[in-house]
Amino acid sequence: MVIIKNSKIEQEELFSAKEVFQDIRNYLAGRFVGATRDDTLLHELIKIIFCHRVSRRNNLSIPTNAIELSVFYRNLFEEIKSEFPEIFSADEQILLDPTSIDFVNEELEKIDMFNLQRDAIGDAYEIFIGDNVKGQSGQFFTPKNAADALVSIVAPKPSDKILDFACGAGGFLISALKYYKEKNYSDDEVIKSLDNVYGIDKDEYLTRLAKIHIAAITDNVPNIKVADSLVWDLDTLDSYPDNFDVILTNPPFGSKINSGSIETLSKYDLAYKWKKQGSEYLKTNVINENVPPQVVFVELAIKKVKPNGKIGIVVPESLISSKKYAYVVNYIQKHCNIETVIGMPENLFKTSGKGGTHTKTALLMLTKKENVDIESKNNIFFAEAKWCGNDSRGKQIDKDDIPAIIDNYETYKKGSKLENISNLGYILNEDAIENNILSPRLYNPDVLIKTNELRDTHNLVKIETLINEGIIEFKTGNEIGKSSYGTGEIPFVRTSDISNWEIKTDPKQAVSEEIYLQYKEKQDVREGDILMVRDGTYLIGSAALITQYDLKMLYQSHLYKIRLDSNNKYGLNPYYLLAALSSDFVQKQIKAKTFTQDIINSLGDRYLDLLIPIQKDSDKVNEISDVVKKSISERIEARELARKARIDILL
Repeated sequence: MVIIKNSKIEQEELFSAKEVFQDIRNYLAGRFVGATRDDTLLHELIKIIFCHRVSRRNNLSIPTNAIELSVFYRNLFEEIKSEFPEIFSADEQILLDPTSIDFVNEELEKIDMFNLQRDAIGDAYEIFIGDNVKGQSGQFFTPKNAADALVSIVAPKPSDKILDFACGAGGFLISALKYYKEKNYSDDEVIKSLDNVYGIDKDEYLTRLAKIHIAAITDNVPNIKVADSLVWDLDTLDSYPDNFDVILTNPPFGSKINSGSIETLSKYDLAYKWKKQGSEYLKTNVINENVPPQVVFVELAIKKVKPNGKIGIVVPESLISSKKYAYVVNYIQKHCNIETVIGMPENLFKTSGKGGTHTKTALLMLTKKENVDIESKNNIFFAEAKWCGNDSRGKQIDKDDIPAIIDNYETYKKGSKLENISNLGYILNEDAIENNILSPRLYNPDVLIKTNELRDTHNLVKIETLINEGIIEFKTGNEIGKSSYGTGEIPFVRTSDISNWEIKTDPKQAVSEEIYLQYKEKQDVREGDILMVRDGTYLIGSAALITQYDLKMLYQSHLYKIRLDSNNKYGLNPYYLLAALSSDFVQKQIKAKTFTQDIINSLGDRYLDLLIPIQKDSDKVNEISDVVKKSISERIEARELARKARIDILL
């Protein structure tokens, strides 16, 4: 019987698996004559891993002499080829020289290679082929902690039929097996569960890696096939069930990836264009030939799971936050109960200095409804992770919110009340979902708590209300084209030119008088207007007051121009509004309402929902306004004096 070790993972290991595999990779790359490609080096490593595995499994005595070890492993590999014909062809040989075989074998002895819960082979894949595979056709290895988290939320059983229809190198399937061990299922039950594990991927190389991944740990080759999941070729997938108890997947995503032929897309409702009618969305008869793959894969998951079955899926945040995909969220709500939404940080899929992506993602857990005609509103567990165990360069760090989120989720599922409501776990009813947006950031509990605290001392007024009452107006600028840059000395104000309530005196770009006159009347810049960043990365929400010295300027479309009618019932003036927009309360709202739109972050028209905190005590309003006015006036005067000095010195 195969024994899968279930030893407790120690907090500190003597050797890191990734460090060991990095050493092996560097050694082989410098020594192996005839091959430098990492995938070739990985395949040689895999041969030694299998030999190492079989020798341990059969309690064989491993020679210590390099020449003898080489002969021993080459003979053993002949048996392995017969045992695993799906992985190794009959004519394959170990290509490494005896010294290299000896080195690799010694390095493998440093780590617990075949402990399922540590998944050292997954580490080997990341080191050898991570940057080569990631990004091709939108494929990125799902980080282990995220895959493990989604599996624990879905909580499959060994008897469940599980499918990953974009299985890549088998990360989710390994996570499911790890989960069974953590839940103390026996070795026999875990091995038997492999009969219920199914994988599909279009990439033959990745499916081979997936088979190797599981076989190297369990001695069993899983049900994994090369196929186009969206086509669902019945000949290729003839042994696969019609539907499954659990779907676990991280499908490819990206607007530039082809989802399939017209014939394939015609089978999916979400591949058609939809139009809004009231609060619902209706499918048209027009196929959207450019539909991103993540949209169609969501429907495939719903199609292939049984009623009451569970779906655990990784999606780009834009899919659950953008107005463009609101029909997809509406479709999900109609066909599934949304159980869990966990926002992941942008660093999750960032794996190295150059590898990976900063695309912000979310983990969804859905339960398919038995009857779509019966409306039901259930509670949803939301969370937003700030840290995921690695930084923006892919370097591992100690900060990781995912374990705390899972602890809170398990507390919630047990029926216990969460002691601390925070971004690491909070509950909302589905009725609270706004505008088909599922992003947890929108429902930041800190904002909700602070809103209740401020009600006694402040009037909390939506910007939309202020606009409807004619008190405030928002407009955006223009893009004048890069050919206009540097044609003159009139500032063209961009997002990077907004800082500390001021417009920089030396903007990066300037335009000619002719271009300025083309847009002057349309932009209509006045003293007392406020510019606020709408789009970008880290500057969204930054604001500056336009002074008498800033009037001759143009501003770009990524900025809002905010104009206030100071004669209003709230006693609002530009100085108080500037302070309010910059307050922690409003900034948190802005951050919560900022989502990725294709390749850029944007607040979009969600500024309409921002609550502006206006002090009920008019004396406090005046006091705050005076402080802001004094601060800006003194800095502007000092700035202008300095600018005059720089000019005068040349006269």
